[in-house]
Amino acid sequence: MKHARVRYEGVVHAATATTPTTAEGEALRLSDGRIIAADAVESWLPPVEPRTIFALGLNYADHAKELAFKPPETPLVFLKGPNTITGHQSRTRRPADVAFMHYECELAVVIGQTARDVPRERAYEVVAGYSVANDYAIRDYLENYYRPNLRVKNRDGCTPLGPWLVDAADVPNPMDLRLRTLVNGVETQSGGTRDMIFDVPHLIAYLSSIMTLSPGDVILTGTPDGLADVKPGDVVTTEIEGVGSLVNHIVGEL
Repeated sequence: MKHARVRYEGVVHAATATTPTTAEGEALRLSDGRIIAADAVESWLPPVEPRTIFALGLNYADHAKELAFKPPETPLVFLKGPNTITGHQSRTRRPADVAFMHYECELAVVIGQTARDVPRERAYEVVAGYSVANDYAIRDYLENYYRPNLRVKNRDGCTPLGPWLVDAADVPNPMDLRLRTLVNGVETQSGGTRDMIFDVPHLIAYLSSIMTLSPGDVILTGTPDGLADVKPGDVVTTEIEGVGSLVNHIVGEL
């Protein structure tokens, strides 16, 4: 099942995808039982309210090469604040003084239960589901191998997430999914989750060996190569096979 959170008639609703009612796209069943067209919502919220957000740097060898870095020998993990997360069809601001801001299409893993010291062979048991993330980065501020300093990765609304949280049972092999990014309808990035250096079970086992994972924690698993500069007016679509298509709009500073 695909779950969402939306604002409709001024109220935030939990929702699930249901059979399309029009040719334009999917319909939503709100938590109160009403069925509405997906394009009738006022806004899409992130499908989960994240607790701790873990993000992986350089988790695809081709992306590490693209940035002229050696692939890491252990997971390169950093934390993101909840203020960074925004929803489907949202707007993300590009600072006026930067030269290069790029998207990063990433599989997001959402933890579903409290977990500590999880062995990799049982890692999928603690996963609630999967979503699509677009973790924008500002290349100007990339300082060193440990790249994601505050200005690069923790700006308000710099990480769209959604539109769906897809139940883990409906994604039988998260390590064999195609992902791609389109800018204004033109494909600029293409890859597959099978090319991660550290796969989902490894990441869950690694993170849970350091700290307790809790329901609502989100792991952003990294991005392949194929990054391009985005500017105000661009429409960026990040897609992951079987998980969803996430649309975001780049705007300039006020």
